Amino acid sequence: MSSDDPTAPPRRRRTRLVHAGRAPDEQFGFVNVPIYRGSTVLFATLDALEGGRQRFGYGRRGSPTYRALEEAWSDLAGAADTVLTPSGLSAVTLALLTVAKAGGHLLVSDGVYLPSRQFCDGALKALGVETTYFDPLDLAGLERLFKPETSAILVEAPSSQTMEMPDAPAIFALARARGVATLIDDTWATPLFLDAHAKGADLVIDAGTKYLGGHSDILLGLVSANADWARRLRRMHGLLGLCAGAEDVFLALRGLRTLELRLREAERQGLRLARWLAARPEVARVMHPGLPGDPGHDIWKRDFTGASGLFSVALKPAPRAALAAMLDGLDLFGMGYSWGGFESLVVPFDVARHRTASRFEAEGPCLRFSIGLEDPADLEADLAAGFERLNAAR
Repeated sequence: MSSDDPTAPPRRRRTRLVHAGRAPDEQFGFVNVPIYRGSTVLFATLDALEGGRQRFGYGRRGSPTYRALEEAWSDLAGAADTVLTPSGLSAVTLALLTVAKAGGHLLVSDGVYLPSRQFCDGALKALGVETTYFDPLDLAGLERLFKPETSAILVEAPSSQTMEMPDAPAIFALARARGVATLIDDTWATPLFLDAHAKGADLVIDAGTKYLGGHSDILLGLVSANADWARRLRRMHGLLGLCAGAEDVFLALRGLRTLELRLREAERQGLRLARWLAARPEVARVMHPGLPGDPGHDIWKRDFTGASGLFSVALKPAPRAALAAMLDGLDLFGMGYSWGGFESLVVPFDVARHRTASRFEAEGPCLRFSIGLEDPADLEADLAAGFERLNAAR
């Protein structure tokens, strides 16, 4: 079983998801790559040790388990190389450290994941790196923010929580014309629904904790790079001593095989619940770029091939006690952070406290939903009961 035959016809994505990174003939016929645990790797000769003449030299720098996922993800993402990190946030920080320069300048979307922003305002600022936040929907304003010392730009598509859809290819084109590196957090779509490297991204960040794991039981990050940045990414990864857990990598490999099937179901379920919520009298608006009428729908339709099960809503004004009555009594929707697992989640949010370059005004309380794999009719019934409690507590 080999995919190295140059005369074989190209394989479609679903086939590659099943077979990429696997070599049963090297694993005594077993289908899955086993978990390789360890620090020490033995060298057969002095020449091999001094010259690094074998594939693996130390556990922190890789193993067959790690390389299987790295190679499979690079194939999926159309990347020159991929490295693994212990969490989604560590993938963000690795990518930023790869492109940042002391005394330099970064442009970061105002809608990025809050811990990414905190890293820029904390660790990078302490290292002498200036960060300017930009409105992800204002291309003309962005053009005025580039400086001679700008080294990179980071976007998230769609924006975290509020789901604005930036025109990422246009942003990348502005950056490329100025010799500025381009980064995108692609966790919402994964490479299955957004071919970010093909759209112009140099480094692509994914939290494997979310849909790749799919079962809310791992922590993992991935950063893929094009040929221009692969060596620098791999070097920074080594300098930082980043090492993902071997069991988490094994579980991510298992999740990879069913990723497209689960994402397609998440898309179907998410769109159904988004439409149902949009029809509720308690809901002021639904933020989901996959819905016609959403401000980002045209860009989503142009650039993406699907949508995940994560979206947000703004409710009509309601006191906190009413919101608590709704959320505290939910049976199927858990309240908890992260997303992309098999179970449905909901969390309230307020981005007004940390946005600086753009304004987000909501009619009432905002909720972020991650729709899982439960029967959607049961999810709707759970939310309907919640809305009854909300209305009774007004």
